[in-house]
Amino acid sequence: MSGQVDRTGQAPVSAQADRAARRPRSPDGGLLPAGHWVGPGVWRALVAQTRIELLLASRRYESLLVTLGVPLFLLIALVIVPIVPGRDGARSIDRLVPGILAAALMSTGLVSLGIATAFERSFGVLKRLLGSPLPRWALVTAKTVAVLLTVMLQVLLISVVGGLLGWAPPGGVLGAVAAVSPWLVLGTIAFAGMGLVLAGSLRFEAVLAAANGLFVVFVLLGGVVVPLDQLPSLLATPVSLLPPALLTELLRGALEPGRRIDPIQAAVLAAWAIGLAAAAVLSFRSPET
Repeated sequence: MSGQVDRTGQAPVSAQADRAARRPRSPDGGLLPAGHWVGPGVWRALVAQTRIELLLASRRYESLLVTLGVPLFLLIALVIVPIVPGRDGARSIDRLVPGILAAALMSTGLVSLGIATAFERSFGVLKRLLGSPLPRWALVTAKTVAVLLTVMLQVLLISVVGGLLGWAPPGGVLGAVAAVSPWLVLGTIAFAGMGLVLAGSLRFEAVLAAANGLFVVFVLLGGVVVPLDQLPSLLATPVSLLPPALLTELLRGALEPGRRIDPIQAAVLAAWAIGLAAAAVLSFRSPET
């Protein structure tokens, strides 16, 4: 039977065919050696695909306007109408800016990337990409790197506008960017992975609803608007272990005066990032089901 291992110890024919179908191919259709998965050609293709992802993102004018403009609008509005309290007498803007940074990252990684990728999948773009010599992990990496570069632009804009509104982080804007960079990288991997899992598992309409719905819930319960210490204890404890709250608290630990990074929170966020990235690669598929 095709599902059994033969006497020579070879894998089933169906499993061999499945692995062969997943291996990258040369332009003439022949199988490339296994080393091609991590060889120089793949890295060049990864860089090229990252450029394409950035170019496509720059041409989605409405999405780009929302991605860059909405966090700045929220920052200005919440400074004018303060509803996010400070911590132990600290200024509210010191707690507000890290929360806005977290919301901007979630918007870009979960909502924008998830919806754009689901759109590509529904129109058969992913089917062609996944049929190219570029491995799935490289395609996922290219999309994640493009999101990370967009997030860094968001961080710069939010930091500058926050500075104009009176935010004065220790070490200045450049010092703030350096302090939050590790957590931004982990957060980007986690939320980009989450968006890609949705795009690879659900239809476009479902991704549109799920991504926006999750974003609203994450903003409300992730410590962005309502601090975790003001949530009911039965809700705050499980929420504190989820990526939105972990990211927000780590950013506040790096930027708020008098606060420190919790290594347990950093380790849990890293675990989420690794798990969601792996899930994105495994669930990445092209055909609509």
